Amino acid sequence: MTYIKTYLKKDIVINSIITIHYFEYMKDFVFQGESHDFWEFLYVDKGSVIVQSGEEHLLLNTGDIIFHAPNEFHSIRSVGNASPNLVVMSFISHSPSMNFFQKKRCTLNMEERTLVSHLLSIARETLATPLNLPSIEQVKLKDKISFGSEQLILLYLELFLITVARNHKGKDDIAPKSPPKISPERALSKSERTTKIIQYLEYHICEHLTLSDICEAHSLSRSALQSLFHKEKGCGVMEYFNNMKIQRAKDIIRDGTMNFTEIAYFLSYSSLQYFSRQFKRITGMSPLEYSSSVKGISQSLRPKDTGGGI
Repeated sequence: MTYIKTYLKKDIVINSIITIHYFEYMKDFVFQGESHDFWEFLYVDKGSVIVQSGEEHLLLNTGDIIFHAPNEFHSIRSVGNASPNLVVMSFISHSPSMNFFQKKRCTLNMEERTLVSHLLSIARETLATPLNLPSIEQVKLKDKISFGSEQLILLYLELFLITVARNHKGKDDIAPKSPPKISPERALSKSERTTKIIQYLEYHICEHLTLSDICEAHSLSRSALQSLFHKEKGCGVMEYFNNMKIQRAKDIIRDGTMNFTEIAYFLSYSSLQYFSRQFKRITGMSPLEYSSSVKGISQSLRPKDTGGGI
């Protein structure tokens, strides 16, 4: 017998990845936007966000995903009462079939959500770069990784994209929305500069910022920055930033997704002991006391999104 080989076409090939993130943002998070020469998708694992994609504004809820083509401007703003959890992955692909994802937005089914979970799991196993830092622009590999881990990231991503393309051939199931208007009362409650600084603090909440970092990023002197925050917020900017971190810690404790050591690392505290001291200074309770307090328990019982999460 003469055997003849059959060449199989690869409709989608991923050449390389740029970033992969899982963010747990505060409910007033705002990202002003950017554009870049590679693909990106944003999946809402919990909460709701308004996404600007080109000239369109869309409301994405738990389970929704949107794809941004290379050089497409996009921005994000959280809405609603729940702190949003977002999966963001960027990558390079030159496959013509990627045209399917131009301005694509849809709601993922359980099969597709599971593939995103696999992507995150293998990324945590393979990458030394924390998934929660927004400022990361290049992922780095761990010194020791399991056989095939790097390839599995590419394979899971390709499988995910192919599965979405096969399952969502029809119209998008997320319609464009008009951006929600900000009331005059809210517009007058903060200066534009203070708002931008707070957005900057939120973007870097998992990092160790210094007063000099904040001054340099906004071209302000220390005295001008401190005066601005004392006037607008009644406290210094570093105190405000520390309060933001502790509020995020309280949210995570109520969610039960991390232990105290992991929370301290997540928020870039130098040690668990320092985190515990700061937590007690601000809340009057230790993290353990808070987690078992009536307040902590009652807040954890507040209604949450019922959509499936990762």
